[in-house]
Amino acid sequence: MKPGRVIALIVGCLMLIPGLVMVFGGGALGLGYAFARGDDGYFELELDRLQTPTAAIRSEDIDFFADPGSPDWLVDLIDADIRIEAEAVEDDALFIGIGPEDDVSRYLAGSAHDEVVELDRGKAPRYERRAGTAALDPPAEQTFWEMTGDGTDMASLDWEARSGRWVVVLMNADGSPGVAADVMIGAKSSAFLPITVFLLGMGLASLIVAIALIIVGTRRDEELDEARVATAPSAVAGIGESAATQEHPVALTAQLDPVLSRWLWLVKWFLAIPHFIALVFLWAAFVVTTIVAGVAILFTGRYPQGIYEFNLGVLRWTWRVDYYATTGGIGTDRYPPFSLKRHPDYPAVLDVAYPEQLSRGLVLVKWWLLAIPHYLIIAVLVGGAVGFWRDGPPFGLLGLLVLITGVILLVTGSYPRSMFDLIVGFNRWIFRVIAYAALMTDRYPPFRLDQGGIEPGSPLPPPPTPDGADTVGAPTEIRETANH
Repeated sequence: MKPGRVIALIVGCLMLIPGLVMVFGGGALGLGYAFARGDDGYFELELDRLQTPTAAIRSEDIDFFADPGSPDWLVDLIDADIRIEAEAVEDDALFIGIGPEDDVSRYLAGSAHDEVVELDRGKAPRYERRAGTAALDPPAEQTFWEMTGDGTDMASLDWEARSGRWVVVLMNADGSPGVAADVMIGAKSSAFLPITVFLLGMGLASLIVAIALIIVGTRRDEELDEARVATAPSAVAGIGESAATQEHPVALTAQLDPVLSRWLWLVKWFLAIPHFIALVFLWAAFVVTTIVAGVAILFTGRYPQGIYEFNLGVLRWTWRVDYYATTGGIGTDRYPPFSLKRHPDYPAVLDVAYPEQLSRGLVLVKWWLLAIPHYLIIAVLVGGAVGFWRDGPPFGLLGLLVLITGVILLVTGSYPRSMFDLIVGFNRWIFRVIAYAALMTDRYPPFRLDQGGIEPGSPLPPPPTPDGADTVGAPTEIRETANH
């Protein structure tokens, strides 16, 4: 796949997510605008009963644009109106007021009152009690209120919100303790509909551009045919010629370097940071392209070949970096290439045979249901990194094996063949499961640990090359030469 198409595919996939969010968000706002408003245009919320044995119930600070000096055009653009109605539980005269936070705090200072700190529909309000003994003067006598409402049995106010820090207070009109009322809050804004239209418009535009970029990125070209031939089953599976076998369509191979540095593995993770950054974005795109491929399989029974090439490229890139620096085995000192392409000359190679036809029904159950037993095994292998448990180990069995191997290499200069075979076998298991969950094959991963650098069922690798470089069939231990 050409670099320009890779970039188009990644950008398209990344634009697809915010586009969907904006479309669904705008759609939800549109439905609310159409069906959840009252005849007067207000969205209303009925709260559970507010009551306190103290003299007042106050809200937390209500910030509008935080800075009272916010430009008037911004305040006018929002144009929010707030309505508060309180019905007394008993025949009491109620008072509702909205005032500046500083003035309200000074008025209530020294008196016992409750501050509402959590207010959700269907849940009892949660308060924090402010202790005090001072009596309060009747609230209507205060001059700092921005807007007030009072009345016997029922009190209400309508306030056109403006910039500042405000507090809502519910009290008895005479300032006496013991307040109880059923409260209704309403709000409306002339900006609600424009925001809805803006989100829908921007979301649809993003989706159109994203889909166009994905189509460009996944369009078939000559390289696809070459890659198709390269990933087809082969009679030879030697060095750099890994291919899917009859055993399984996912073929993972690895080759130990004949000479490994004793200490380089300690800093490989640092050297590979540029790869880690690239893979974060590639895997984000991988998730989206897999979803797109799943939809395509549902309707056509085929995996879009352009997406298949991209996803296979991400897996290949990941396997090379894993083998070089992390749980893949630190079995080579050759720095991985920044590429989605197949690099048969690199010591770590991954192939997945392109599926000519896939089950439409399996798409719906592969990744979340059928693969669960394998996920549990992978959780043990990779540990807390996959998030299967919150307080799990920082790394799993694979990380421990690689660490032990690194220490042996540091002390003795030798990489134990038995450890190599085991680590590669575990990685082979993991990548088979990933390919299955990513819908790239219908072949269920076997519950079998196929150890070693070559795939089971492949012919033995060719003999050592004339310059003395060894193959995956190297002696039991690869020893470091004297100059290391």
